[in-house]
Amino acid sequence: MVDVRLDKGRVAEVVPGGTLGLGDPDTTLELDDFLLLTAPADPHAHLDKALSWDAIRPPMGDLRLAIESWHAYSDQMTVDEIADRARTQALTMLAHGTTAIRSHVDLLPGPDPLRGVHALIRVRQELRGLLDLQLVTLGGYLTPTEDHEAALAAGVDLVGGAPHLAPDALIELARLLETARTHGVGVDVHTDESLDCEVTLDVLARAVVGWTAPVSAGHCVRLGTLDGPRRDEVIADVLAADLGVIANPITNLYLQGWESDVATPRGLTAVRALVDAGVRFAAGADNVRDPFNPLGRSDALETAMLLVVAGHLSVDEAYAAVSTGARDVMGLAPAGVVPGARAELLAVRGTDLVGVVATSSLDRYVIHAGRLVAFSETHTQVASPVLLPTYPEAR
Repeated sequence: MVDVRLDKGRVAEVVPGGTLGLGDPDTTLELDDFLLLTAPADPHAHLDKALSWDAIRPPMGDLRLAIESWHAYSDQMTVDEIADRARTQALTMLAHGTTAIRSHVDLLPGPDPLRGVHALIRVRQELRGLLDLQLVTLGGYLTPTEDHEAALAAGVDLVGGAPHLAPDALIELARLLETARTHGVGVDVHTDESLDCEVTLDVLARAVVGWTAPVSAGHCVRLGTLDGPRRDEVIADVLAADLGVIANPITNLYLQGWESDVATPRGLTAVRALVDAGVRFAAGADNVRDPFNPLGRSDALETAMLLVVAGHLSVDEAYAAVSTGARDVMGLAPAGVVPGARAELLAVRGTDLVGVVATSSLDRYVIHAGRLVAFSETHTQVASPVLLPTYPEAR
C-alpha cells in the first residue's frame, strides 16, 4: 500500500501507506481494495461513427460494405447528430477510465465535407478539462487534398487516411505524407488493413525516417500474415523509423477472416513480434457499435483482455499497450503513479492487474490532470440459497 499526493496536475509524492496521515476528507480518496493504475489512453477511435449501428444495420463482416453503408448514412447526418453520438461515446470511455482519445474523423462526401470535423471540434471544446482529445483527418483517395487542409485549418491535429483502399496505395500514401509535411503536422495512417493486401508499412517507415512530427500506423493486419523473414524485415524498418504501431483487436478480429471456412485467421497485426522487437506499440478500441463493429464496451480493459487471448501478450504488456504505450504513441507526457508524472490515474476495485483485467470491475475512480472527473460504483444482490423456494420434484 502507498499514499499518493497530487499537486498541480502531477504526482508529487508516492510514499508508504499511512505516511501522509488522514488528509482532508474533502480532497482525499480512500482507495483501500483498489488498484491504482496509469489511466488508459485510446490511440485509435472513431467518435464520429460511434453508436450508429442501430440506425444503419449494415451487412456484417465486410469492410468495403461497411464503408458503403457508412457513406450512405452520412448523407443525412448533421453536425448536431454527429456531436451528440461522439459526446456520448467519449463520456462513456471517460467513465471507464480513458482520459485521452485520438479520434479519426471522416472527411465526408458531398457539399459539406467538414461536418464531422466541426462536430468533433465542438465536442473537444465541451470536454476540455475532462479529457484530452486529438483529431486526425480520414479521407479516401478521392478526397481532395484541399479538404485535408481545410480540416487542419479548422483545428484537426494530424493527417490520416487509408492508402490500402486506393487503386494505387503508394501514390495515396505519398500524397498524405506530403500534405502532412507541407503543414508541419504528424501522420496517423490506417495501414494494410487486410489479410492479403500489398504491404505498405515498410514504405511508410522508410519515408518518415528522420521526421520530428509524430507518425503512427494503425491496424497493420497484413504484417500478421507475412512469413517470418519478411515480417522481420518490415519490423526492422519500423524500428529504424521509430514508427508507432497501433493494434485494434476488437474491430480487426470482427472484420477479418469471414471468407475462411476453417482455421479462421486472427485478423491482428504481429503483436507478439512487434513487442518482442521493442517497437513502440499501442492498442485502441477502434470502432464501437457502428458499421465496422456492432459491439464494444468502450473499456480499455476489454482491449487489454483481447490482446492477451488473441495476441498472446502478458497481462502487464497488454495493459501497457492501452496506457503508457498508447500515451507514448500519441505523444503525450508520461503519466502514472510516479513522482513528477502527470496525474492521469485510474483506480479499479481489485488487488492485482490480472484480477482487474479479468473481472473489469465497474467500481472505478478516474483522475484527469489531478482532478477526479468520474467515479462509479456497483451494487450486487444475490438471493441466499436458504431463502429460495422449493418445488416438488418434476415427474
